[in-house]
Amino acid sequence: MWWIYALLSAFFASLTAIFAKIGVTGVSSNLATAIRTIIILLIAWGIVFFRGEYRSMGSLSKHSLLFLIFSGAATGLSWIFYFKALQIGKVSQVAPVDKLSVALTIVLSVVFLGEALNWKTAIGALLIIGGTLVIIL
Repeated sequence: MWWIYALLSAFFASLTAIFAKIGVTGVSSNLATAIRTIIILLIAWGIVFFRGEYRSMGSLSKHSLLFLIFSGAATGLSWIFYFKALQIGKVSQVAPVDKLSVALTIVLSVVFLGEALNWKTAIGALLIIGGTLVIIL
């Protein structure tokens, strides 16, 4: 089932780029990011409360909490730069370059998480990097 969620993520990420490009017109990219963040916050906490998952907050380890905070900071910085790039660039160029994160994630997962790198994944990452270079240049 993971791949269904991944496809849904990709679909909504593509809508995110289109809607954001339209929405950021004439608006500070930082303000646009802040507005988007409020909506995400409301949706995420709405789901957590609806499902009763807020009850397990007390059992979070300091380690998990620390890395969730790091992840949140990285997400926030990513969104700030993404919205700025969308504001001044073409969505058809910004979104694919943003997806270079897939290749970077593969490399980082090998380095920091010790995940195995097979030849298919390596070729896929190289193709993503190559495609990104084609778009940039």
